[in-house]
Amino acid sequence: MRHTTEEKRQLVMRYQYGESAAHICSETGIARSTFYSWVKPFQTTVTETGVLVTPKAFDVLRRKVEKQDAIIQVLKSVNCTVSAPLKEKLAALERLYGQFSVHTLCDALEVSRGTFYNHILRNKRDNTWYAKRRAEISGKVREIYEENNQIFGADKICAILVQQGERVSKRFVTSIMQDMGLVSMSPTAKKDHNRLTVSIPKKNILNQNFTAERPNQIWISDITCYKLKGKHYYIVVILDLFSRKVIAHRISTVASTKLIAAAFRQAYAERTPINGLIFHSDRGTQYTSRSFQQLLLSCHVEQSFSRTGRPHDNAVAESFFASLKREELYRRNYRSPAGSGRLHSFL
Repeated sequence: MRHTTEEKRQLVMRYQYGESAAHICSETGIARSTFYSWVKPFQTTVTETGVLVTPKAFDVLRRKVEKQDAIIQVLKSVNCTVSAPLKEKLAALERLYGQFSVHTLCDALEVSRGTFYNHILRNKRDNTWYAKRRAEISGKVREIYEENNQIFGADKICAILVQQGERVSKRFVTSIMQDMGLVSMSPTAKKDHNRLTVSIPKKNILNQNFTAERPNQIWISDITCYKLKGKHYYIVVILDLFSRKVIAHRISTVASTKLIAAAFRQAYAERTPINGLIFHSDRGTQYTSRSFQQLLLSCHVEQSFSRTGRPHDNAVAESFFASLKREELYRRNYRSPAGSGRLHSFL
C-alpha cells in the first residue's frame, strides 16, 4: 500500500509527539525500517528567526547558496557585465570554461547554453589559451591516475584537483580522460584483466638462470617497503645482471607504476642499451600494468616475469634487498627521510 506525503507526515508527527514506532508500525502494518526512513525527511529544525525547516528544504537552500556563490565568483572573474554585447560575454566566459560548470557560467551572464556550446566548439581548436590549460590539466590528471594505481575515475580525480586549488568540472576531466584513453576500474574490470592477461603472455625467460654475457643484456628489478617514523616508503631498484650493480633506483611514499617507470627511464637514459634487452621482475601490479608494458615495448625491451609464488625466480633482487635491510636499513636510526643520504650512497 502506497502512502501519500501527507499520510507519512501525520504518522511521523505521532512519533515525534511520543508515540512509539513499534505501536505505529503494528497499527498500520508498515515495516519498521520503512517507517524510520520517513522520519528524517520530516524532521524539522527551528532557525534563529523561528522558521521550521526540514532537511529536504535545507538541502535545497544549501544548493541555491552554493550556486549563487559560484555565480558571484564568475562575476568577479569576468571583465564585463550582463548588459555587455553577446560576443564580449562569450569571450569572457570562454576563459573560465572548465573552471565552473556551464550552467553556472551561462546563468551568471544570462547566456543561452546552446549558444555558449556552439561558440566553444567553433573556437576551441584555434584557442591557444584553452589548449595550454587543457595540456596543463591533462598532465595533472595522468599523474593522479597513475599514482592511484589507475583506479580513480573522473569524479575522484576532479575532487583531488579541486583540493589542489584547480577550478575544474567533472565534464572537463571526463573529456580529458577520454582523449588520453584513461579508464577507471569498472564492473568489467575482471573481464578486462583476463583479456589483457591472455593478450600479453607473461613468460619466465630467465628460468633462474642468472647469468649475463655482457652489460645491458638483462636487467633485474624489484620493489620493497621500509617503515620510517610510522610512514611507509617504497624503494625500487634496477640491477644489471652482468655486474649485479644498481643502475637506477627511486624512493617514494606511493608504490605506483609511475615510480617503476621513473626508475626505468633513468636507467634507459643513462645506459642507452641496444636492442635485445630483457627486463625481469615479479608479477607485481606495477610491472604488469598496461602503461608499463607499453613503455617497455616502445623501447624494444622484452619483459620476463617470475612465476606466481616463486620468489626464487627473482633471487638476485630478493638477495639485494635482504642485504640492504641487514647491512643498512636495520643498522641505522634515520631521524627523517631527509637524513637518508647514506641510503642513497649505499644504493
